[in-house]
Amino acid sequence: MKRILAAATAVSLAVIACAVSAQERAAVVVGQTEAVVKVVNMDRKARTVTFQGPRGRLVTLKVPKEAQNLGQVKIGSTFKVRYVEAVAVALQRGGAASASAEQTVRLAPKGGTPGGVVVNTTRISATVEAIDYTNREVAVKGPKGRIVALKVSDDVQGFADVTIGDRITLVFTEALAMEMLPAGPKAKPTPKKD
Repeated sequence: MKRILAAATAVSLAVIACAVSAQERAAVVVGQTEAVVKVVNMDRKARTVTFQGPRGRLVTLKVPKEAQNLGQVKIGSTFKVRYVEAVAVALQRGGAASASAEQTVRLAPKGGTPGGVVVNTTRISATVEAIDYTNREVAVKGPKGRIVALKVSDDVQGFADVTIGDRITLVFTEALAMEMLPAGPKAKPTPKKD
C-alpha cells in the first residue's frame, strides 16, 4: 500500500508539474495525515461505506464499481487511512473563471486486502476572496461560487503582491489511501476453575 500511495502521489505531482509548467511561478506543498477509522454502516447495494474517525466524525464514501473486495468489508472493520494533500499554487492574473478536475483510482487486486488510492487533481482559475499573509492562506471563489481555502507554500514568489479581487490560477491534488487492517486477535476463553 505504501508503494501504491507513493506512486499515486508521484503521478499526481507529475500532473501538477505539467499543469503549472506554463505558469510564471509555482510551488508544491505536501502534508500527510494518518488515522485509523472504523466501519459503522454499509449499503452494499448503493456501494457506500460509512466510517467513524478517531474524533467521532462520520464520513460516507462511495466505493467504485471496480473495487472487487467489498465483500470482505464488514461493520466493525478497521482501516488505516492516509490523506495526502499536495498543493501547487500558480500566481497568474487574468483569464476567465474556470475549473477542471481529473481522478486517478488504484484499487487492491481481487482477493487482496481491501483498500486503494484515489487521487483528485483540480485546476481552478478563481477570484481571491480573502488572504491571510501571516499564515500564508488564501481563499478563492470558483466559477460556480464555491469558496476553496488553501495553504500557500513558503516557496511561492509574489504571494505578498496578491490582493483581494485578483484572479489567480491554482492547481492542487488530494490523495486518499485506505488499507484494511487485520482483525484483532480473538479473546481466548477463560478456563473454568473447578
